[in-house]
Amino acid sequence: MVPHLVPRQLVWLCRRQAACARGASVQHRTWVGASGAPSLLSPWRATVTSPLLCRSSSSTPPSAPKVALTRERYPVTRLPFSVVSEEDLAAFERIVPGRVITDPEVLEASNVDWLRTVRGCSKVLLRPRTSQEVAHILRYCHERNLAVNPQGGNTGMVGGSVPVFDEIILSTALMNKVISFHSVSGTLVCQAGCILEELSRYVEERGFIMPLDLGAKGSCHIGGNVATNAGGLRFLRYGSLHGTVLGLEVVLADGTVLNCLSSLRKDNTGYDLKQLFIGSEGTLGVITAVSIQCPPKPRAVNVAFLGCPGFAEVLQTFSTCKGLLGEILSAYEFMDAECMWLVTRHLRLASPVQESPFYVLIETSGSRAGHDAEKLSDFLDQVLSSGLVTDGTVATDQMKLKALWALRERISEALSRDGYVYKYDLSLPTERLYDLVPDLRARLGSRAKHVVGYGHLGDGNLHLNVTSEAFSPSLLDALEPYVYEWTAGQRGSVSAEHGLGFKKRGVLGYSKPPEALRLMQQLKALLDPKGILNPYKTLPAQA
Repeated sequence: MVPHLVPRQLVWLCRRQAACARGASVQHRTWVGASGAPSLLSPWRATVTSPLLCRSSSSTPPSAPKVALTRERYPVTRLPFSVVSEEDLAAFERIVPGRVITDPEVLEASNVDWLRTVRGCSKVLLRPRTSQEVAHILRYCHERNLAVNPQGGNTGMVGGSVPVFDEIILSTALMNKVISFHSVSGTLVCQAGCILEELSRYVEERGFIMPLDLGAKGSCHIGGNVATNAGGLRFLRYGSLHGTVLGLEVVLADGTVLNCLSSLRKDNTGYDLKQLFIGSEGTLGVITAVSIQCPPKPRAVNVAFLGCPGFAEVLQTFSTCKGLLGEILSAYEFMDAECMWLVTRHLRLASPVQESPFYVLIETSGSRAGHDAEKLSDFLDQVLSSGLVTDGTVATDQMKLKALWALRERISEALSRDGYVYKYDLSLPTERLYDLVPDLRARLGSRAKHVVGYGHLGDGNLHLNVTSEAFSPSLLDALEPYVYEWTAGQRGSVSAEHGLGFKKRGVLGYSKPPEALRLMQQLKALLDPKGILNPYKTLPAQA
């Protein structure tokens, strides 16, 4: 029997293990119980120099080829919007003096998505600081019939944050002020351009945490998170932004400022208008401020990184996890062996456990370290002794927690270094969550470099990714609509958390009936009758 992992019962033996990362040293510690028999679980740590702890907002090699224009790669036609004139530039300069950007070199980064799969050709970027400036900009654009592309941190996965043609880029980067924070209720009110990681630090200093956490937190903006209804790594514990967002300030297409920036948890008066804009991807209005409920910061956090012999064991481990960890379970993530190969190959990260077909990351968050450690120990005992888990490691301090989370959070970065990436973000019944991955490997054969699956198993969310040396129309034809038809056959969703953006707008019908699509188009026409807000995104093109 594997000994319980209660710290006071353990003696540590240390042995050094060569690090996979250049310039890093890894200490591998083996737990030893009173009997002297080592267990399969070992707390693991990396030195500060380990790349595991480094986060990059861009994974593009310096010599990366220029991205093809979206209008050349995809069958899309420019709508009859006006073209920006010198008079328009002068008007914008009066609204946001000194913050009208026309330098092509500066504009290049804002025209290309971070995955380097789509590229617009906007000639103008505006940087307002206040909602009133946003209102003046949109009022002017509405009168002139100028299309506008709202942009936050530009970390989206579906081409929703960059222009398709020459839309004006409206950046929220300078709208980065915290408006208020209430230490009793945990309610944070801030501008839309605040970076998620900086907000996390702000509320953590006050004893709270943000209710969402993403791999792109060092770059993404809270307004963009809300506009895309981002899910992320804390969804299992705290739910979606539809529940944690208390209020919004939104500027409509005609410049009207809709102030629904409530801090109330209960308000049952009329329609809950903020819900319209959560997940609307900037097509109904520009979010300029957010009121959000922040939960108390857990006093005790543990992360276990485990190896499983098969996906059936991943599912059984999850069932056991829910039963034994209960209220302290805050995350349950999985990744397959090819994901681990990619992060070790491209990012030089070191795996802390022996090679396995699947890996699981489990996080617990609670208020009493001893209580949580005992529950986690009982859980690990059971899954190890039953053969559901073959190897694992546990972390409790901040540096080790970040090191283990990096293995999961940086998969997307590793994929982008493997070639062109076809990304699918699917909601599926948990028991069928991984079935599509081996199915596609057999279907695609050597046409794909890698077909990988990872994601938020606790939420039924699969991130399916296929890489190839370069964009291939024939490979895309083999993937689509097959992936969407397969997903619809399971009554799943073609977008679990990434949104639809430009690249997925044509597949909305696989997850929503015609009646729902018509109602969405009617709402768009009501709130943005000229269609100037983020055109070519979210909704299917109309004849």
